[in-house]
Amino acid sequence: MILITDGGSTKCDWIAIGNDGEQAADKIRTKGLNPAIIEEKKLRKTVRKSKELMALAHDVTHVFFYGAGCGTEKPRQLLKSVLESHFPKALVEVREDTYAAVRACINTNDEAAVVCILGTGSNCSYYDGNELHQRVDSLGYTLMDDASGNYFGKQLIRDYYFNKMPETIRVAFEHKHNLDADFIKYNLYKQANPSAYLADHAEFMFLNRDSEYIRNVIKSGIRVFADNMIMQFEEELKTGVPVHFAGSIAYFSSNEIKEVAEEFGFTVGNFVRRPIDGLVDYHIKNL
Repeated sequence: MILITDGGSTKCDWIAIGNDGEQAADKIRTKGLNPAIIEEKKLRKTVRKSKELMALAHDVTHVFFYGAGCGTEKPRQLLKSVLESHFPKALVEVREDTYAAVRACINTNDEAAVVCILGTGSNCSYYDGNELHQRVDSLGYTLMDDASGNYFGKQLIRDYYFNKMPETIRVAFEHKHNLDADFIKYNLYKQANPSAYLADHAEFMFLNRDSEYIRNVIKSGIRVFADNMIMQFEEELKTGVPVHFAGSIAYFSSNEIKEVAEEFGFTVGNFVRRPIDGLVDYHIKNL
């Protein structure tokens, strides 16, 4: 049996796959296991506390963990050690979450591609068929994360306050969200996860995408992302490698992404809404 994990700072989704390639148990959810910000004692407690995981512990032969905070060696080895202690018969592989997008999107194991993540946050990497390459260090949602959920949420709130929204959209936005200034500032500056708070507003775009204003907001954000992130791999793109996209923002913006791709001259590949689903397919093929 193998365990596949899509891990974040706040939650982790675990899927168990039997040797027959079928899902062996219901999806398991635990608290987050980001080894860059969570101490070892709490990591161990979170895994041990899951009765569902512990019930599978001695049947698991492989653990494939893709998670936030696993991009550098020290935290990656810390989490690997924690998982090995709880799954004693398993070979454990821990990779950064970007690899989840790569494996979920590519068509063959050795396919070269540019892989983008557009979800709550955003990222872009080049996979050469073996290794992952990133040329820009992410500085987080405040300075980067173009075309992400938090980016679009911020754009909508700014446009609302700068009176750049058409009246019908403005009224609908007021109906959907609490736009009181003190409430917004409280969530941005005094709550734990302002990025997720901003991203929560992005759904509004896809509920109102028949608006020309909304379509322009989406395309403008994707153009910024393409210029800053995708085109850093311009030389690789000239060889014809596809650009794949993972994440809910990408999935629901696929039409706009294809239009921007024509403007910039790159080839769009696959769209995967939830990387965990693509990861299951990837690992079943490689059982």
